[in-house]
Amino acid sequence: MERIDRDSIASRVQVVEVGGRDGLQNEKEIITTKDKVRFLDYLSEAGLRTIEIGSFVRPDRIPQLADTEEVFRRIEKRPGVRYVALVPNLKGLDRAGEAGVRDIAVFTAASDTFNKNNINMTVAESLDLQAPVVKKAKDAGLWVRGYVSTAFGCPYEGDVPVQKVRDVAVALHEMGVDEISIGDTIGVGTPLQVESVVAQLLEDIAADHLALHMHDTRGTALANVLAGMEMGISIFDSSAGGLGGCPYAPGASGNLATEDLVYMLDGMDVETSVSLKKVVEASKFISGPLKKPLPSRYLQACSR
Repeated sequence: MERIDRDSIASRVQVVEVGGRDGLQNEKEIITTKDKVRFLDYLSEAGLRTIEIGSFVRPDRIPQLADTEEVFRRIEKRPGVRYVALVPNLKGLDRAGEAGVRDIAVFTAASDTFNKNNINMTVAESLDLQAPVVKKAKDAGLWVRGYVSTAFGCPYEGDVPVQKVRDVAVALHEMGVDEISIGDTIGVGTPLQVESVVAQLLEDIAADHLALHMHDTRGTALANVLAGMEMGISIFDSSAGGLGGCPYAPGASGNLATEDLVYMLDGMDVETSVSLKKVVEASKFISGPLKKPLPSRYLQACSR
Protein backbone atom coordinates (compact mmCIF):
# COMPACT_ATOMS: atom_id res chain seq x y z
CA MET A 1 0.00 0.00 0.00
CA GLU A 2 1.40 3.38 -1.04
CA ARG A 3 1.89 5.71 1.91
CA ILE A 4 1.55 9.47 2.09
CA ASP A 5 4.85 11.19 1.35
CA ARG A 6 5.17 13.40 4.43
CA ASP A 7 7.98 15.38 2.82
CA SER A 8 5.67 16.45 -0.03
CA ILE A 9 2.98 18.05 2.13
CA ALA A 10 3.03 21.26 4.13
CA SER A 11 3.29 21.12 7.90
CA ARG A 12 0.75 23.96 8.05
CA VAL A 13 -2.48 24.46 6.11
CA GLN A 14 -4.58 27.59 5.82
CA VAL A 15 -8.32 26.91 6.08
CA VAL A 16 -10.47 29.50 4.30
CA GLU A 17 -13.95 29.63 5.82
CA VAL A 18 -16.66 30.28 3.22
CA GLY A 19 -19.75 29.58 5.34
CA GLY A 20 -20.71 33.22 5.79
CA ARG A 21 -21.11 33.83 2.06
CA ASP A 22 -20.96 30.73 -0.11
CA GLY A 23 -22.51 28.64 2.65
CA LEU A 24 -25.49 30.87 3.40
CA GLN A 25 -26.29 32.38 0.01
CA ASN A 26 -28.51 29.52 -1.22
CA GLU A 27 -30.32 28.97 2.08
CA LYS A 28 -34.05 29.74 1.85
CA GLU A 29 -34.39 30.54 5.55
CA ILE A 30 -33.37 34.20 5.87
CA ILE A 31 -30.91 34.62 8.73
CA THR A 32 -31.07 37.78 10.80
CA THR A 33 -28.12 40.16 10.86
CA LYS A 34 -27.68 39.48 14.56
CA ASP A 35 -27.39 35.73 14.00
CA LYS A 36 -24.97 36.17 11.10
CA VAL A 37 -22.76 38.37 13.23
CA ARG A 38 -22.75 35.82 16.06
CA PHE A 39 -22.00 33.01 13.62
CA LEU A 40 -19.06 34.91 12.12
CA ASP A 41 -17.77 35.88 15.57
CA TYR A 42 -17.81 32.20 16.55
CA LEU A 43 -15.71 31.48 13.45
CA SER A 44 -13.26 34.25 14.35
CA GLU A 45 -12.98 32.80 17.84
CA ALA A 46 -12.18 29.42 16.27
CA GLY A 47 -8.89 30.80 14.93
CA LEU A 48 -9.77 30.93 11.23
CA ARG A 49 -7.62 33.53 9.49
CA THR A 50 -9.67 34.09 6.31
CA ILE A 51 -13.46 34.28 6.58
CA GLU A 52 -16.02 35.14 3.91
CA ILE A 53 -18.60 37.49 5.40
CA GLY A 54 -20.94 38.24 2.49
CA SER A 55 -21.29 39.79 -0.92
CA PHE A 56 -21.93 43.22 -2.40
CA VAL A 57 -24.17 41.98 -5.19
CA ARG A 58 -27.55 43.62 -5.79
CA PRO A 59 -29.78 42.84 -2.78
CA ASP A 60 -32.57 41.55 -5.03
CA ARG A 61 -30.20 39.00 -6.58
CA ILE A 62 -29.25 37.37 -3.27
CA PRO A 63 -31.60 38.59 -0.50
CA GLN A 64 -29.78 36.46 2.07
CA LEU A 65 -26.71 38.69 1.73
CA ALA A 66 -28.45 42.06 1.46
CA ASP A 67 -27.14 43.09 4.89
CA THR A 68 -23.43 42.48 4.21
CA GLU A 69 -22.48 46.09 4.96
CA GLU A 70 -24.21 45.96 8.36
CA VAL A 71 -22.76 42.52 9.10
CA PHE A 72 -19.25 43.77 8.38
CA ARG A 73 -19.78 46.83 10.57
CA ARG A 74 -20.95 44.76 13.54
CA ILE A 75 -18.64 41.73 13.57
CA GLU A 76 -15.69 41.65 15.95
CA LYS A 77 -12.67 42.19 13.73
CA ARG A 78 -9.68 40.32 15.09
CA PRO A 79 -6.11 41.34 14.20
CA GLY A 80 -4.59 39.27 11.41
CA VAL A 81 -7.93 37.97 10.10
CA ARG A 82 -9.11 38.68 6.56
CA TYR A 83 -12.85 39.33 6.35
CA VAL A 84 -13.60 38.81 2.67
CA ALA A 85 -16.60 40.05 0.68
CA LEU A 86 -17.41 39.12 -2.91
CA VAL A 87 -17.79 42.03 -5.34
CA PRO A 88 -19.34 41.48 -8.79
CA ASN A 89 -18.37 44.76 -10.44
CA LEU A 90 -17.06 48.28 -9.87
CA LYS A 91 -20.28 49.36 -8.16
CA GLY A 92 -19.96 46.47 -5.75
CA LEU A 93 -16.34 47.39 -5.13
CA ASP A 94 -17.34 50.97 -4.34
CA ARG A 95 -19.96 49.73 -1.86
CA ALA A 96 -17.37 47.48 -0.22
CA GLY A 97 -14.93 50.37 0.01
CA GLU A 98 -17.55 52.64 1.59
CA ALA A 99 -18.18 49.93 4.19
CA GLY A 100 -14.47 49.73 5.01
CA VAL A 101 -13.87 46.25 3.58
CA ARG A 102 -10.17 45.68 2.81
CA ASP A 103 -10.29 42.12 1.48
CA ILE A 104 -12.43 41.28 -1.55
CA ALA A 105 -13.11 38.42 -3.94
CA VAL A 106 -14.01 38.33 -7.63
CA PHE A 107 -15.70 35.48 -9.45
CA THR A 108 -15.64 33.69 -12.80
CA ALA A 109 -15.73 30.15 -14.15
CA ALA A 110 -13.94 27.85 -16.57
CA SER A 111 -17.17 27.05 -18.45
CA ASP A 112 -18.97 29.53 -20.70
CA THR A 113 -22.33 27.81 -20.34
CA PHE A 114 -22.14 27.85 -16.55
CA ASN A 115 -21.08 31.50 -16.54
CA LYS A 116 -23.94 32.46 -18.87
CA ASN A 117 -26.46 30.69 -16.65
CA ASN A 118 -24.94 32.12 -13.48
CA ILE A 119 -24.01 35.71 -14.34
CA ASN A 120 -25.28 36.06 -17.93
CA MET A 121 -21.90 36.50 -19.60
CA THR A 122 -19.14 34.44 -21.15
CA VAL A 123 -15.91 33.70 -19.33
CA ALA A 124 -14.08 36.24 -21.51
CA GLU A 125 -16.72 38.88 -20.78
CA SER A 126 -16.50 38.22 -17.04
CA LEU A 127 -12.71 38.57 -17.12
CA ASP A 128 -13.08 41.87 -18.99
CA LEU A 129 -15.50 42.99 -16.27
CA GLN A 130 -13.20 41.94 -13.43
CA ALA A 131 -9.98 43.48 -14.79
CA PRO A 132 -10.84 47.10 -13.81
CA VAL A 133 -12.26 45.87 -10.50
CA VAL A 134 -8.99 44.15 -9.62
CA LYS A 135 -6.92 47.12 -10.79
CA LYS A 136 -8.92 49.61 -8.75
CA ALA A 137 -8.81 47.33 -5.71
CA LYS A 138 -5.06 46.79 -5.94
CA ASP A 139 -4.46 50.52 -6.49
CA ALA A 140 -6.36 51.09 -3.24
CA GLY A 141 -4.18 48.57 -1.41
CA LEU A 142 -6.85 45.89 -1.09
CA TRP A 143 -6.15 42.14 -0.98
CA VAL A 144 -7.95 40.29 -3.77
CA ARG A 145 -9.06 36.67 -4.04
CA GLY A 146 -10.30 35.14 -7.30
CA TYR A 147 -12.70 32.22 -7.69
CA VAL A 148 -12.66 29.90 -10.71
CA SER A 149 -15.76 27.72 -10.68
CA THR A 150 -16.42 24.50 -12.65
CA ALA A 151 -12.71 23.69 -12.80
CA PHE A 152 -13.36 19.95 -12.52
CA GLY A 153 -16.65 19.63 -14.37
CA CYS A 154 -19.66 21.62 -15.56
CA PRO A 155 -23.34 20.74 -15.05
CA TYR A 156 -24.04 21.81 -18.64
CA GLU A 157 -20.88 20.93 -20.59
CA GLY A 158 -19.59 17.95 -18.63
CA ASP A 159 -15.79 17.65 -18.70
CA VAL A 160 -13.89 20.95 -18.67
CA PRO A 161 -10.50 20.94 -20.45
CA VAL A 162 -7.62 21.63 -18.09
CA GLN A 163 -6.29 24.23 -20.52
CA LYS A 164 -9.45 26.32 -20.00
CA VAL A 165 -8.91 26.25 -16.24
CA ARG A 166 -5.29 27.22 -16.73
CA ASP A 167 -6.15 30.09 -19.08
CA VAL A 168 -8.66 31.60 -16.64
CA ALA A 169 -6.37 31.20 -13.63
CA VAL A 170 -3.45 32.76 -15.49
CA ALA A 171 -5.65 35.68 -16.58
CA LEU A 172 -6.58 36.37 -12.96
CA HIS A 173 -2.97 35.98 -11.85
CA GLU A 174 -1.79 38.46 -14.49
CA MET A 175 -4.44 40.96 -13.32
CA GLY A 176 -2.75 40.92 -9.91
CA VAL A 177 -5.14 38.68 -7.96
CA ASP A 178 -3.35 37.60 -4.77
CA GLU A 179 -4.94 34.18 -4.32
CA ILE A 180 -6.87 32.01 -6.78
CA SER A 181 -9.37 29.44 -5.55
CA ILE A 182 -9.96 26.56 -7.97
CA GLY A 183 -13.45 25.17 -7.46
CA ASP A 184 -15.07 21.77 -7.92
CA THR A 185 -18.49 23.39 -8.12
CA ILE A 186 -20.58 20.23 -8.56
CA GLY A 187 -18.35 17.83 -6.65
CA VAL A 188 -17.27 15.55 -9.49
CA GLY A 189 -13.50 15.79 -9.00
CA THR A 190 -11.27 12.84 -8.13
CA PRO A 191 -7.69 12.75 -6.78
CA LEU A 192 -6.07 11.98 -10.14
CA GLN A 193 -8.00 14.85 -11.70
CA VAL A 194 -6.79 17.15 -8.92
CA GLU A 195 -3.21 16.10 -9.67
CA SER A 196 -3.71 16.83 -13.37
CA VAL A 197 -5.28 20.26 -12.89
CA VAL A 198 -2.86 21.40 -10.19
CA ALA A 199 0.18 20.20 -12.17
CA GLN A 200 -0.90 22.41 -15.09
CA LEU A 201 -1.53 25.42 -12.87
CA LEU A 202 1.82 25.12 -11.13
CA GLU A 203 3.57 25.68 -14.46
CA ASP A 204 2.41 29.30 -14.32
CA ILE A 205 1.39 30.07 -10.74
CA ALA A 206 3.24 29.38 -7.48
CA ALA A 207 1.54 27.00 -5.06
CA ASP A 208 1.20 29.65 -2.35
CA HIS A 209 -1.07 31.66 -4.68
CA LEU A 210 -3.43 28.73 -5.25
CA ALA A 211 -6.28 27.32 -3.17
CA LEU A 212 -8.63 24.40 -3.72
CA HIS A 213 -12.37 24.64 -3.16
CA MET A 214 -13.67 21.07 -3.10
CA HIS A 215 -17.29 19.99 -2.80
CA ASP A 216 -18.26 16.73 -1.14
CA THR A 217 -21.29 15.93 -3.28
CA ARG A 218 -19.90 12.50 -4.19
CA GLY A 219 -17.84 11.97 -1.04
CA THR A 220 -14.41 12.71 -2.55
CA ALA A 221 -13.61 16.12 -1.02
CA LEU A 222 -11.12 14.98 1.63
CA ALA A 223 -9.39 12.63 -0.79
CA ASN A 224 -9.08 15.55 -3.20
CA VAL A 225 -7.65 17.77 -0.45
CA LEU A 226 -5.03 15.14 0.28
CA ALA A 227 -4.15 14.91 -3.42
CA GLY A 228 -3.79 18.70 -3.49
CA MET A 229 -1.56 18.64 -0.42
CA GLU A 230 0.71 16.09 -2.08
CA MET A 231 0.99 18.51 -5.03
CA GLY A 232 2.13 21.29 -2.69
CA ILE A 233 -1.16 23.14 -2.15
CA SER A 234 -1.64 24.39 1.40
CA ILE A 235 -4.79 26.57 1.17
CA PHE A 236 -8.22 24.93 1.21
CA ASP A 237 -11.76 26.32 1.33
CA SER A 238 -14.41 24.81 3.57
CA SER A 239 -17.72 25.73 5.16
CA ALA A 240 -18.75 25.30 8.79
CA GLY A 241 -21.12 22.38 9.13
CA GLY A 242 -20.94 21.74 5.38
CA LEU A 243 -23.23 24.71 4.70
CA GLY A 244 -23.93 25.31 1.04
CA GLY A 245 -25.63 22.50 -0.83
CA CYS A 246 -25.03 21.90 -4.51
CA PRO A 247 -27.97 23.35 -6.49
CA TYR A 248 -27.36 20.84 -9.30
CA ALA A 249 -27.69 17.81 -7.03
CA PRO A 250 -30.77 18.34 -4.83
CA GLY A 251 -30.41 16.73 -1.43
CA ALA A 252 -26.69 16.14 -1.88
CA SER A 253 -24.02 17.71 0.26
CA GLY A 254 -22.06 20.56 -1.22
CA ASN A 255 -19.18 22.40 0.43
CA LEU A 256 -16.56 20.43 2.32
CA ALA A 257 -17.33 20.83 6.04
CA THR A 258 -14.73 22.75 8.02
CA GLU A 259 -15.06 20.26 10.88
CA ASP A 260 -14.31 17.31 8.60
CA LEU A 261 -11.29 19.05 7.10
CA VAL A 262 -9.84 20.17 10.43
CA TYR A 263 -10.40 16.73 11.99
CA MET A 264 -8.40 15.10 9.19
CA LEU A 265 -5.61 17.67 9.37
CA ASP A 266 -5.41 17.43 13.17
CA GLY A 267 -5.06 13.67 12.81
CA MET A 268 -2.18 14.20 10.39
CA ASP A 269 -0.41 16.60 12.77
CA VAL A 270 -0.83 19.41 10.22
CA GLU A 271 -1.09 22.79 11.93
CA THR A 272 -4.12 24.95 11.08
CA SER A 273 -4.56 27.26 14.13
CA VAL A 274 -8.25 26.27 14.00
CA SER A 275 -10.10 25.00 17.07
CA LEU A 276 -12.30 22.09 16.06
CA LYS A 277 -14.38 22.57 19.21
CA LYS A 278 -15.06 26.21 18.36
CA VAL A 279 -16.06 25.41 14.77
CA VAL A 280 -18.53 22.86 16.11
CA GLU A 281 -19.99 25.58 18.36
CA ALA A 282 -20.39 27.86 15.32
CA SER A 283 -22.11 25.14 13.31
CA LYS A 284 -24.42 24.13 16.13
CA PHE A 285 -25.35 27.78 16.61
CA ILE A 286 -26.25 28.50 12.96
CA SER A 287 -28.20 25.26 12.58
CA GLY A 288 -30.77 26.78 14.97
CA PRO A 289 -31.77 29.77 12.80
CA LEU A 290 -31.56 27.54 9.71
CA LYS A 291 -34.00 25.13 11.39
CA LYS A 292 -32.20 22.04 10.16
CA PRO A 293 -29.24 19.77 10.96
CA LEU A 294 -26.06 20.37 8.99
CA PRO A 295 -24.38 17.65 6.88
CA SER A 296 -20.87 17.66 8.41
CA ARG A 297 -19.95 14.07 9.22
CA TYR A 298 -17.89 15.10 12.23
CA LEU A 299 -20.71 17.29 13.52
CA GLN A 300 -23.17 14.43 13.21
CA ALA A 301 -20.79 12.01 14.93
CA CYS A 302 -20.15 14.27 17.93
CA SER A 303 -23.87 15.01 18.30
CA ARG A 304 -24.79 11.37 18.90
